[in-house]
Amino acid sequence: MANVSSKAASVVFENVTKVYGKNVVAVRDVSLTIPTGRLVTLLGPSGCGKTTTLRMIAGLEMATKGRILIGDKDVTTLPATDRDVSMVFQSYALFPHMTVMENVSYGLKFSGFSKAETTERAQAGLSLVGLGDYGRRLPSELSGGQQQRVAVARALVLEPQVLLFDEPLSNLDAKLRRHVREEIREIQQNLGLTVVYVTHDQEEALAVSDEIVVMRNAAIAQIGPPRALYDAPADTFVADFIGEANLVACEITAVEGDMAEIAIGAVRHRLPSRGLRPGKATLAIRPSRVRVVPGAGLAATVEKVTYVGARMEYSFAGDFGRIFAVSDNIDTPYISGETVEIGLAESGPVLVADA
Repeated sequence: MANVSSKAASVVFENVTKVYGKNVVAVRDVSLTIPTGRLVTLLGPSGCGKTTTLRMIAGLEMATKGRILIGDKDVTTLPATDRDVSMVFQSYALFPHMTVMENVSYGLKFSGFSKAETTERAQAGLSLVGLGDYGRRLPSELSGGQQQRVAVARALVLEPQVLLFDEPLSNLDAKLRRHVREEIREIQQNLGLTVVYVTHDQEEALAVSDEIVVMRNAAIAQIGPPRALYDAPADTFVADFIGEANLVACEITAVEGDMAEIAIGAVRHRLPSRGLRPGKATLAIRPSRVRVVPGAGLAATVEKVTYVGARMEYSFAGDFGRIFAVSDNIDTPYISGETVEIGLAESGPVLVADA
């Protein structure tokens, strides 16, 4: 099979809006560039517009306003059959009466290839996803993870400019999800594919993406690399949605340059102001950044203690509200009802604007 990266192309949305009926806005004025050879994930809660955005790239939905370009070609009004994209669906959509080889070959039969070349490409596609010896099996004879890989191979052999994934791992159990997402990421990087990936699973998005587009209420809330979104969310919505975050009320007591001093009860802390001015504010604290610091923190009671194998999970309650925390120390855990004092890690807590 030819190198897929030679055909990979960028995707550009220019002020794209999608309206159903008279006034149901599914996507509102979205402008977005997905560079060639990158894996970009559309992430957000149900109904935020991420799947509609993906379907507009595929040509399964038409934009009401704006332009969509794949490479240098304006595809805004082109039907799905005239766009060089392939989609891997949540349901896999394999033909149950066809063998694995026949499923992977299906799209190639309509692409003008000879029978021999079709077989060669299909076999190469199966080998690429680690199923080279499974061609004669029926889908019913495969596990869920293997069926998903067949769906990926079927999309790859068409050598699309853009490969689309719509919640591809939602039907798999947790352990298999982790394994298959690693395979998808490895294939994408090895072949230099342009991939647009839709999920509502934050951990999945953080694990596979070059960039994440967080969507909320039909619009883009924030775009950035996984670590940037996790460490520096734009607002309370992104902070809470990308991984878990404790949102704690605080007071910005002073701002000098780009640094702020904040107060939570008796605790003082300096951190980047992120453009915020003195007054009431919200601090986002990741569970892994909560520290118990005897004699120098916020008084709290250990409300809940949960052992989950590799770590401990705690719920602390105090005048600040409730804070969820995790700790790798499973040997000497805190005890429910115990009184502790909570401080802030030197890095990690971040001021966020209200969504």
